[in-house]
Amino acid sequence: MDNSRAHTSRHEETATSRKPAAVGNARARLLSGLPVTERRLRISDGETAVLEGGDGPPVVLLHGPGGYGLKWLRVIPDLVATHRVIAPDLPGHGASDPIDGPHEVNRVLDWLDALIESTCPTAPALVGETIGGAIAARFASDRRDGLSRLVLVDTLGLAEFHPAPDFGRALTEFIAEPNEATHDQIWGLCAFDLDALRERLGARWEWIKEYNLDRARTPALRVTQHALMEQFGMPAIPREDLARIAVPTTLIWGRHDLATSLSLAQAASTSLGWSLHVIEKAADDPSLEQPEAFLNALRTALGDPKGGGGEQ
Repeated sequence: MDNSRAHTSRHEETATSRKPAAVGNARARLLSGLPVTERRLRISDGETAVLEGGDGPPVVLLHGPGGYGLKWLRVIPDLVATHRVIAPDLPGHGASDPIDGPHEVNRVLDWLDALIESTCPTAPALVGETIGGAIAARFASDRRDGLSRLVLVDTLGLAEFHPAPDFGRALTEFIAEPNEATHDQIWGLCAFDLDALRERLGARWEWIKEYNLDRARTPALRVTQHALMEQFGMPAIPREDLARIAVPTTLIWGRHDLATSLSLAQAASTSLGWSLHVIEKAADDPSLEQPEAFLNALRTALGDPKGGGGEQ
């Protein structure tokens, strides 16, 4: 991949959205006030929704399963002060179209390659959370010259997916019947303190829940999300593939992650020589629960001397 990319590319950009009004309003409310612009890129025969903002070294943020780029909303305002931030919706998530055809690993990596080519003038730092981390790790192993740094946040793929029993049951129930009760049940396990998170988010919590539920109830998106979990979230990435990652790599982990325990991150840090930053009072989404601590860890991983920041 060419490290002297231009921001324009062969991938077509569009500015239209086909979301129903109510869902579009929830997304628009979450986007309102964030220092980013939203555009659509034509990649892999479908549209990818991308948030972009800031100037400086590029950082690409990949969200977790069932999520979307706006899930980074508590850290984007600080990060754009020093970096060019690119936060896409993964294929079949948020406002992005599913990949047309089989969801093979190489097709998803090709999608990410094209996204980076379209948005990053130089090799970016790639930050991936949970399933976004598994995609990022496979990309860093397979496309070794395309990145400057790799940051894996509570990533899947370090071992086969075997969450805590209560987490597994809640996840199964939400997938089978996404409603307010099952949504809040799984989020109560994804967060260390859901009540505190709701209080900090204020009205944005209801907008997040509204958009989460709509996306979880959309059949075409559910198919893609299930396929990505099967390809990237469930299996372990072979240890020899992880060992091929050549760029500086950092792990950031919520101490109370019930999906992928901290012990797996500690073992990977020891065996692979990757730095590990543990975020207190956080489960599997530390950027949302503890944005200040997350940003401190991320800036260290990016080699950025500026500390602090983040929404309180």
